Amino acid sequence: MKIAIGSDHGGFNLKAVVVRFLTEKGHEVLDAGAVRLDPADDYPDFARAVSELILNGEAERGVLICGSGVGASIAASKFPGIRAALCHDSFSAHQGVEDDSMNVLCLGARVIGEELAKEVVSYFIGACFSGAERHSRRLSKVAAIEKEFQRV
Repeated sequence: MKIAIGSDHGGFNLKAVVVRFLTEKGHEVLDAGAVRLDPADDYPDFARAVSELILNGEAERGVLICGSGVGASIAASKFPGIRAALCHDSFSAHQGVEDDSMNVLCLGARVIGEELAKEVVSYFIGACFSGAERHSRRLSKVAAIEKEFQRV
């Protein structure tokens, strides 16, 4: 699977761990930055970079890491078609994909440890959208909300 990953300074060190983990599992990782530790960088820039890679079809899913994971989740969710969620447990990571077609996993490096982060990422990438009627119906409603409130 092609996976885009990005982080600000708060998630910089955990990003390296996740990149190594994904690469060892045979995934192609597209690093959307940060490429160096910069305490003045901003998570929305990396949320944009990861989201654009997905929306352009260059990546199937994305992982964003900031200090808490909250900012990255908020920023990525502003892009139509991006369904980003903050998950620090395995159940939410796979259920978010299976039921809600989540395509960006957000992690908080100041909240989650390395081993749990690898486990959560593993559940996220191993899950598939169920396609169940009720879940598809709900996603259609989400898409309608996005379309209704898009600014031209």
